[in-house]
Amino acid sequence: MFLYGGRVSTTLAPPPVRPSAPSAPRRRTRVLALPEARWALAATLAFLLAFPLDLTGAPAWLYGPLYVIAYAAGGWEPALEGLRALREKTLDVDLLMIVAALGAAAIGQVLDGALLIVIFATSGALEALATARTADSVRGLLDLAPATATRLSADGAVEETVPTDQLAVGDVVLVRPGERIGADGRVLDGESEADQATITGEPLPVPKAPGDEVFAGTLNGTGALRVRVERDPADSVIARIVTLVEEASETKAPTQLFIEKVEQRYAVGVVAATLAVFAVPLAFGSDLTSALLRAMTFMIVASPCAVVLATMPPLLSAIANAGRHGVLVKSAVAMERLGEVDASAIDKTGTLTEGTPEVTDVRPLPGSGLDEDALLALAAAAEHPSEHPLGRAVVTAARARGLSLAPAEDFAAVPGQGVRATVEGRQVTVGRAGEYADETGGTGTGTGTVILVERDATPVGTLTLTDRLRHDAPAAVAALTAVTGTSPVLLTGDNRATAAQVAADTGITDVRAGLLPEGKVDAVRAFQGEGRKVLFVGDGVNDAPALAAAHSGVAMGRAGSDLALETADAVVVRDELTAIPAVVRLSRTARRLVAQNLVIAGTCIAVLVVWDLAGNLPLPLGVAGHEGSTVLVGLNGLRLLRESAWRRAASGV
Repeated sequence: MFLYGGRVSTTLAPPPVRPSAPSAPRRRTRVLALPEARWALAATLAFLLAFPLDLTGAPAWLYGPLYVIAYAAGGWEPALEGLRALREKTLDVDLLMIVAALGAAAIGQVLDGALLIVIFATSGALEALATARTADSVRGLLDLAPATATRLSADGAVEETVPTDQLAVGDVVLVRPGERIGADGRVLDGESEADQATITGEPLPVPKAPGDEVFAGTLNGTGALRVRVERDPADSVIARIVTLVEEASETKAPTQLFIEKVEQRYAVGVVAATLAVFAVPLAFGSDLTSALLRAMTFMIVASPCAVVLATMPPLLSAIANAGRHGVLVKSAVAMERLGEVDASAIDKTGTLTEGTPEVTDVRPLPGSGLDEDALLALAAAAEHPSEHPLGRAVVTAARARGLSLAPAEDFAAVPGQGVRATVEGRQVTVGRAGEYADETGGTGTGTGTVILVERDATPVGTLTLTDRLRHDAPAAVAALTAVTGTSPVLLTGDNRATAAQVAADTGITDVRAGLLPEGKVDAVRAFQGEGRKVLFVGDGVNDAPALAAAHSGVAMGRAGSDLALETADAVVVRDELTAIPAVVRLSRTARRLVAQNLVIAGTCIAVLVVWDLAGNLPLPLGVAGHEGSTVLVGLNGLRLLRESAWRRAASGV
């Protein structure tokens, strides 16, 4: 994942999504389960046996084969990968290390060459272990999903045990006390508490009652719950975390791409400089052994292993940590860019608000010939195919009144304006109320959204819907202000009165209301034209263009449209707004660690190279310094895997 060359893969490679036994503990890779670790151990043992025999003057036939074993065990794999890279016309640092070790042996420095092989192999094993632990931190979530679930029949009278991967949306499952929940869903009845620490990071169990959401793999407490499945097992929070982190691990951040761009030229330069370090002293009378030994030492210490390793461990560790806390960052590029934002813009409906509005007022217009029920049924029929929260609220209200809905034909949604459909042979449009919002008095409190219903292009009435503010919206706005240095801007297609009320409740002072999708894009681009790097947060189809145009886009995942989720750089699965400033801080920490790593790597290379050229750097010390800096850089980046890293980001410390 981290080191270029053949020693460590560049992918976390989680396994296919599949449930495991309920009692399975979180997987943690054992050291000797890794091939790199086994070969490094074999090389180390052979070296430790040969070294004292060599020092005490034992016959060469006694310790010589042990050195050969050390060379072969620790060097065969990097040598093979280096040759493969050479066939593809790329120069691999693994091959440089093997050449240096064999060169040392050729001039009689068998012990020094073996030490290089052993440290090089041990370094590779440590990096492989760090990579595996990073993958385990994400893949271990899969072990939490139970293998089976108790599915109830439609009347609840029959129970059957089924594999959780066979559950379908709409199934009802029974979760007994102490069992793990088998799928993402919503509680139908029963009261209990759920330990959600593995998904949300919450330290205490969360009370669960009818209407509350539950997640696959979380542990039910003392009560029994009936849960309706709302997501296919393959689309559960756990599965999405694993899939997106896998995809993210296959991407490379701009910093990493830049490093790799200059890497080959640097490696060729190291080879050329090594030849010069060998040839120049030799031309001035230096003996062959000392000139060759200094050249090989130079080639080792000048190799850019630690520089290449500087970037990806912090970014991928940040992605894995954010994923464990319900924020799915889609790529290393996205994680790096999140830390660059210095301004933010936020949608209203479904973002600052719950996105589950309720119809609170139904007003037929004079002369329409419709009463309240008829108007609501007409609007609900047109909205029935819609995925927009307002449309779903209208349909829900109609069903709550027991109204029957006529089928809709020729349905079309116009982002930012509304929907139109043919209902009982007449064209019905449900959309922005415009001037009718004020005429009907539907926004008298300043907290409702008014939509206009038209039949055959004639207005017939309005509906007013209200939407609850998210409980964490004020805190999230304050945190975004602190993290970016500027107050967020509210961009919404809703009317100004409603937008102003939401802005006042959350502490936002800059409000842009009545915007179509292109208006939101224009606002984002205007900020960016001023040199700002804008973070846009939204959830609907009409937010997708702005999500794409912004420097970084974050979608609210619970009720977000498919287009918004696809377009965004990151998805907040649990719809907790406060997670957004936290992940921005986490990204900035990762960027600081990248800078630290580059300084550490560059300093070590510079010091060792100057020491070798100006003084007499012993080969073993050069090897230790080079490989030690590589491991140090890798471990420094992996610090972001720890739970404390997220806690600090969430608290703003």
